[in-house]
Amino acid sequence: MVNNVDLTKKPFNLNEDDIKWVQDTIDSMSLEEKIGQLFINMGSSKDEEYLKDMVQRYHIAGVRYNPSTASEVYDQNYYLQKYSKVPVLIATNTEAGGNGACIDGTEIGVEVKIAATNDKKYSYEMGRVSGVEATAIGCNWAFAPIVDIMSNWRNPIISRRSFSSDPDKVLEMSLEYMRGLQEKNIIATAKHFPGDGIDERDQHLSFSSNTLSTHDWDKTYGKVYKGLIDNGLGAIMAGHIQMPAYEKYFNPDKDPRENALPATLSKELITDLLRGKLGFNGLVVTDASHMVGMTAAMKRSLALPTSIEAGCDLFLFFNDPDEDFGYMMDGYKNGILSEKRLNEAITRTLGIKAKLGLHKINDKEKFLMPKEDALKQIGLPENVAIFKEVADKAITLVKSKEDIFPITPEKYKRVLLVEVKGVEGGFGKVVAGKDEKAIDKFQNIMKQRGFDVSIYESPAQKAMKLPEEEMLEAIRNVYAQKRPISELTDNYDLIINIANVNPGTDQRIVWPASKGTPDIPFYINEIPTIFVSVQSPYHLADVPQVKTYINCYDGKKETLESLMEKLEGKSQFKGVSPVDAYCGFDDTFI
Repeated sequence: MVNNVDLTKKPFNLNEDDIKWVQDTIDSMSLEEKIGQLFINMGSSKDEEYLKDMVQRYHIAGVRYNPSTASEVYDQNYYLQKYSKVPVLIATNTEAGGNGACIDGTEIGVEVKIAATNDKKYSYEMGRVSGVEATAIGCNWAFAPIVDIMSNWRNPIISRRSFSSDPDKVLEMSLEYMRGLQEKNIIATAKHFPGDGIDERDQHLSFSSNTLSTHDWDKTYGKVYKGLIDNGLGAIMAGHIQMPAYEKYFNPDKDPRENALPATLSKELITDLLRGKLGFNGLVVTDASHMVGMTAAMKRSLALPTSIEAGCDLFLFFNDPDEDFGYMMDGYKNGILSEKRLNEAITRTLGIKAKLGLHKINDKEKFLMPKEDALKQIGLPENVAIFKEVADKAITLVKSKEDIFPITPEKYKRVLLVEVKGVEGGFGKVVAGKDEKAIDKFQNIMKQRGFDVSIYESPAQKAMKLPEEEMLEAIRNVYAQKRPISELTDNYDLIINIANVNPGTDQRIVWPASKGTPDIPFYINEIPTIFVSVQSPYHLADVPQVKTYINCYDGKKETLESLMEKLEGKSQFKGVSPVDAYCGFDDTFI
């Protein structure tokens, strides 16, 4: 037992020599070094001098870096370990595969897509491939699996990032993902405690709450977390999510309507529920500290020490390193952060580092495999092939109320593709960059198979190309425009709507103001129509009238090629929706 933390038990399972290293390291630390071990930095640079300065001036426990190539991440991790007095935790967001460790890594599939295969082996493969590629370039910690339960289809955070609305399915898939990671000596982190998927707000932008009763939480989220904890889960990420029922349960005098706190700041949720009732002995890291769900709860100067005192062990991301370091130090000196909690937090962090064997690397020049060998682990053909296999088994024919298949040039020579959009702009579009749009990829795929394929251009899009003096008048006329049905039926044999709407608080479809044009699928009784979503699985709520609805879960080329094979009848639809794609509405079944 070190500082009230039993390092001989799960998830640490340390021997006497390992525990001695933890204790000796703590005993040798200055106060500044101890305070530094409470921080995970978001690396803003991979420059050698910057990285050396971060680990030596601020004594950070670890990093979670911005995405880069495998070569760049390898070099970054070499410098971090080389210059750090205490080995560094290096975290990745491997939520969908090795592409979370490096941008040239291998994606296996987003969570809902993996679960739609109805085969847990693909969740294991997602963890295994993440582990292979992350370990090769020097990472040792994964901010995954996501174990949130998609109970509310309006939830903006985990639209595609939840395995299922079924707790048993979430637990099954999460255990397999964790097994794949652990085989490669990566620490898994379940997130976002106490659980997202109930609220329809975004804790990046506002308060967010898990409003279940204690009884219902125990049967759902509690069941998932307990199952993972019992199987050796190493870390949990606390979300900026309130849970009034358990705050009240552990503190009857507290009025959650007046002073509920997110889990990251709540002793009731971290110390009493997670540590106490669920028996979690591992590492707790906060979610990113710039989110409004945390920043709106109290002053930042108070939030830093309060989060550790509440039971979290690591604080995720500096805002300003000097300021935040000072806030944490002042909180300790002022008694907000106790000596007991400071030492417990450091003990768990060092315990995880010892579990990973980082303390046994005597030669810092050799803790990584040779770079040439490491880079060969990225994008192994057998791992890359899994993505297409997942696509084949995941694509889900949610609704089929008409005799429309197979789709062949002989039956449907003239095809109109209509892009269905959400709110334009935002980070999703920036992150996507100049990647070819799903609708353009699909047009090329169909043309190669002998279809005559057009992409619909709306009146508004056409108006924007006009001279300025004509543009306003043209836009004013958009809403008044109507078209004869024959313009569609005489020119096209099939219409395919492709919805590519970024997840977020604005993830719903945004319909244009025009009437009688193909933007909105009003024509389902006039011409054969297929609606395909390549992101959110919940668009039936906005197009309940469509008779053929398909969820692809992403718009990658391999996925769209697999979709085409299924439309042609060359492959069966095999996916089983792990969430309620009908969104709880009766009319979506019609």
